[in-house]
Amino acid sequence: MTLNGLIETFPKELKVLIAAFILVLSIGFYTGLLFVNETSSSDPDGIEEQYLGNEDDLDATVMKFKKNEQQMLTLVHGHILSMSIIFFLTGLIFVTTRLNLRLKLLLLIEPFISILLTFGGIYLLWKGFLWMKYIVMISGTLMTLSYTIVVLIILKQLFMPSAKRDISKA
Repeated sequence: MTLNGLIETFPKELKVLIAAFILVLSIGFYTGLLFVNETSSSDPDGIEEQYLGNEDDLDATVMKFKKNEQQMLTLVHGHILSMSIIFFLTGLIFVTTRLNLRLKLLLLIEPFISILLTFGGIYLLWKGFLWMKYIVMISGTLMTLSYTIVVLIILKQLFMPSAKRDISKA
């Protein structure tokens, strides 16, 4: 069974359903990023402060306390499960797009690696491996970049007429 380019053959109602799902999912995904920016900022020290607290910083404008183990396990568990489902579902749709197989495989697998590095890294940061804040920042950025690229490809191929595409290069 050939899946490459199958998205082009989907009936209009399925394409609309997929587009609605991707749109609503993306609103949730990017709202989550706004929340991360609001609570921990996107720099390594902000990431560290979010999980290890800032009780020693007398000049801090917002006091943050070190998360306890239950909070950390809840955060890691919830995010690994939910992000895995998000990337699995978008991956099921993405696998039907017309794209070079190696690039497609990279974009299908990378988010799962980034999930483990990001949330495993947050846990290890909390355990005292302070250098993990850089891994968390890089893997979180790669995860977001992968998601954005996948969503843009899906939306483009959902609504771009297949006659306008050069299918011989797929």
